[in-house]
Amino acid sequence: MSQPSTPPLLPEDLARVYSTQPPVPALDSLDSPVIPPGEALIIEAPPPSVAPGPGVPARVPHIGHAILFVSIAAVMLFIFSALLIGLSHPGDAHKIVTSVMKPKLLITVQALSYIVTLVVSYFFFPLLWHRSFGAGIQWDFAGARRNAWKLIPIGLLSGFAVQAISSLIPVPKNIPMDDFFRTPSDVWLVTAFGTLLAPMAEEICFRGFLLPAFAIAYDWLSLPKTPAARERWHITTNLTAASLIFGAILSSIFFVLLHAEQLAHAWAALGILFVVSLILTAVRIKTRSVASSTLVHACYNASVFLTLFIATGGYRHLERLAR
Repeated sequence: MSQPSTPPLLPEDLARVYSTQPPVPALDSLDSPVIPPGEALIIEAPPPSVAPGPGVPARVPHIGHAILFVSIAAVMLFIFSALLIGLSHPGDAHKIVTSVMKPKLLITVQALSYIVTLVVSYFFFPLLWHRSFGAGIQWDFAGARRNAWKLIPIGLLSGFAVQAISSLIPVPKNIPMDDFFRTPSDVWLVTAFGTLLAPMAEEICFRGFLLPAFAIAYDWLSLPKTPAARERWHITTNLTAASLIFGAILSSIFFVLLHAEQLAHAWAALGILFVVSLILTAVRIKTRSVASSTLVHACYNASVFLTLFIATGGYRHLERLAR
């Protein structure tokens, strides 16, 4: 006996059939969901994990990145020193040693090293971080521009205050830094370098790389050895106050060591410089912007050169510095 054939359902027929089915109650509104006979329980999949994928560190720059950045800078410094000094006096060891102490050559080597290091880092580190270089170091130029009316006075007032204090503390009469203030051309070169390039390079190094790297390392070493703590580590990026204090102190020590030779290792002057570094670090942490600490740093240096400019009649009477 043949069975009656059922014509296939059209899309509009299917819509009517499903629209007449009773809705399944939301799971979060019931203690134990009641499933009507013949109905399947549909459980939505959870959203993708916010944890970073393989090779995408949640916390950057970490200590490895900081070491890599400093290594790039050191290699560039060596390369440009060898090229410029060697090419200027090939085969003459005495002239090579003498030329090393020339301010213009030293500034040129440093400037080229800084520029190439920043350019290489700008393109290289995003490959490791899977985010832009500015986002990785928290550059945030917009934040610095927005707060410039507060940051510029902080830098200028800090500079003038440090100069006033420095005049009261014992400092050696002759320090290596004096060699950069022998001729007007040297001073103008140092002024441009010290207010434009040096603050940016140093802030990216110390406040962009070393500060977070030391803080991340501190938090990792103090992390409880539990699965929950490890899981939280991988899905968060916040740093503890203790780690930031540790990072601020340690990065400031390295900042002082960078300038120790210029100040003839005068401990009083280095102590003041350490406090200045802490101020720059506080600005960077408060604003979450390396560009902000760079602006303060540049204004701090500018105040020093402004005082020198006025005292020497526009860099025309540098002999007054010896008085």
